[in-house]
Amino acid sequence: MSADRGAWFDTLGLTEYEATALEELLTLGRTTAPNLAEATDIPKARIYGVLESLSDRGFIKIIPGRPKEYQPKSPEEILDRAVENHRQDYETFAATIADLREDFLAEFQQRYEQASEDIRPAEELFHVVDVGEPSERETRRLYENATESVHVVTKSFEYFDAVEPAFAAAVERGVDVSVLMLEPRHLSTNPRDEPAIQRQIVERIRDEYPSVEVRFSNGKLPFRGNLTDPSMDYSTGTAIFVVEEEDVPNHMRQAAITENGAFVAGLKRYFDLIWEYESVRRPEVDS
Repeated sequence: MSADRGAWFDTLGLTEYEATALEELLTLGRTTAPNLAEATDIPKARIYGVLESLSDRGFIKIIPGRPKEYQPKSPEEILDRAVENHRQDYETFAATIADLREDFLAEFQQRYEQASEDIRPAEELFHVVDVGEPSERETRRLYENATESVHVVTKSFEYFDAVEPAFAAAVERGVDVSVLMLEPRHLSTNPRDEPAIQRQIVERIRDEYPSVEVRFSNGKLPFRGNLTDPSMDYSTGTAIFVVEEEDVPNHMRQAAITENGAFVAGLKRYFDLIWEYESVRRPEVDS
């Protein structure tokens, strides 16, 4: 199975055996369980359970007979059913949460409020997550919740693939998105070719998201991160950022997250100064 096909079936929530069986059924059409087991090398002891699971999800049909036969639904039906399955799962989950909400709040709200009384204001300013998937997840959440603006401060935006769906959705909603990158001469080519990574990302953004403006800082950036919906009256704003520490590898860093409107406004003022006075639309290598 190719990497792309594997990702498609992962998105459908299938196990390796289920993905293999469904892909082969889409190729063979209607067939029996023993024939499918032989074609896919799925153990015969497992093949019936795999087919039952695919049937339960609505991806295949079981044709009665001796022996039973199994037929895939059309690719269009499979995708539509996958969406419906997730919708039903969400509605079931939401109903379960609604049922426990009153008892859960009665049990824990007072405890939380009493425990929070001893927290000093400075301690509420930030919380941290590890750099990598946790910080990418929080970045996606910022994009998903943004209503007016997103401001990205980054060296090469090398994590763009991980956050692009949420980035694209923000642009589609009409959120004003601007990206401040580091001028390529400040990037490293060891061990990764950061200028090449940056160049590819910039080309994608300019081609696929023409409303997004990209500029390049002439000087090094003391922090990298994302700001959403800052306001100069300090009433809104969320940020996730990493302070630049060149000697510390990414996997050992933590990203700070804040919803303090005043702090986010301060980050936005810094962003605006660099954007206005110390950045260019195209780096020297592009000119």
